[in-house]
Amino acid sequence: MLESQSWTFTTLPACCARAAEVYGDSPYIEDGGVTLSFRDFDAERRRFAKALIASGIEAGDRIMIMAPNCANWLIAAMGAASAGAIMIPVSTRFRSAEIEDLALRGGAKLVVSVGQFLDRHFPDLLNDKVRAQLNEVVVLDNAGSDTAWADFMARAEDVEDAELAAREAALTPETICDILFTSGTTGRSKGVMYAHQQFLRVVAAWTERVGMRRGDRTLVIPPFFHAFGYRGGAIGSLIVGATVLPHQAYDPGEVLARVGAERVSVIPGPPAIFQGMLNHPGFEDTDRSSLRLGITGGAVIPSILVERMKTDLGCEGVCNGYGLTECGGYGTMCHTSDPIEVVAKTAGTPMPGVEIAVFGEDGTQLPQGETGEIRIRGYIVMQGYFDDPEATAATIDAEGWLHTGDVGRFDDAGNLVVEDRLKDMYITGGFNCYPAEIERMLSNHPAIGQVAVIGIPDARMGEVGKAFVVLRPGQSATEAEIIAWAREQMANYKVPRVVEIRAALPVSAQGKVLKRELAAEPA
Repeated sequence: MLESQSWTFTTLPACCARAAEVYGDSPYIEDGGVTLSFRDFDAERRRFAKALIASGIEAGDRIMIMAPNCANWLIAAMGAASAGAIMIPVSTRFRSAEIEDLALRGGAKLVVSVGQFLDRHFPDLLNDKVRAQLNEVVVLDNAGSDTAWADFMARAEDVEDAELAAREAALTPETICDILFTSGTTGRSKGVMYAHQQFLRVVAAWTERVGMRRGDRTLVIPPFFHAFGYRGGAIGSLIVGATVLPHQAYDPGEVLARVGAERVSVIPGPPAIFQGMLNHPGFEDTDRSSLRLGITGGAVIPSILVERMKTDLGCEGVCNGYGLTECGGYGTMCHTSDPIEVVAKTAGTPMPGVEIAVFGEDGTQLPQGETGEIRIRGYIVMQGYFDDPEATAATIDAEGWLHTGDVGRFDDAGNLVVEDRLKDMYITGGFNCYPAEIERMLSNHPAIGQVAVIGIPDARMGEVGKAFVVLRPGQSATEAEIIAWAREQMANYKVPRVVEIRAALPVSAQGKVLKRELAAEPA
């Protein structure tokens, strides 16, 4: 029995305080030359919360975090929750227009940003419209004219413990703690609101299902702005008493080196992470003896990959799962004891306390074995889409079922088999890519008259985007030029890896592009 099973999960600050009490001076985060114990981390998240209060941030205000995986990202996230603020994570792959969209629609009051990262100064991505709305920009390094992290944290001295205690006491299990923006088939992202208790309850259940335990050393490669990295990797480790080793940019050689040098025992991440490690030319020369768990999901996993994760990587447990941001990133999960074929061909069974059923087109629930739309009901379902009641009502019906749009069935053992994903969505290296959103952005190119995007198989990334483009009359552009333009306009994982220019696209009688015909064409 996990020590955390005896906890009463209410709010994120209460969980941080409980972890500090139970795990004390054991290391929670090792980030380069910085090591924070569970007790240290609790003190730092309290300092950040006090600094927010001193800076005029009120309960319910939105705070954006725009930084790679690091200790300060987690301090800011838990500190914001402790002050009653709502955290909005931002992808470090986003460009200025994407950040503007999140900041303005989310009503952000303050941004915590990395300074120099990926060959750019990230605060420079905050344009005049965004800065006009913000009270302040706090920068982790190379602050320039913005507020330096150390100067911001020093404000905590001006706030009494009692004031922070009052903020924490005002929180309830149903208080919104974060908003994760997720794209959809309409091409416009929607903010998924999640509350304190459901966050903690589902992460605790997930850690038990996958077998994380006290003393594990978790290499968190998925970004903290993603539910997998933030909730499963970082907060999952907080709950069970494991050590978080943040990783900022995936390189299979670097990951293998860290596994041996830092005695990594758990790696959560999409299949592409494990495929890259296994295919690395220096694989056989690395020490993988500490590795215990490989936790993956978000894509179909070939049986041979599961076998190699066990035999070659040395993972005694390999898990696969299925989930949506609208459900905190969770839904179903395999057990570490499941046989290879179950892990490879199914997404496991529903999480405890969660109902998952399959429905036909007429809205009736289908029996086991029949294929239909996957729907989810229970405590893991989001509180709704931020400032979008119409979209919320269209997604969660009157009986509380969340309509996923995904198609699947249950096998004889009760494992969910996902047959198809959310309409046209494809997954690149663990990131959800929605063609409608990418098409909308590509349509801003001055030479593009019509565009259709689909996902195509890729040996390394699982799937990548392919854009079929019809140019505007009198305009010219090459495939390479369109890809280069796209890299300047959108996150890297959204950029189509292949562009094909055509005279016309196949359409239905109603004028809708027939993507199935495009997908069925030989490669």
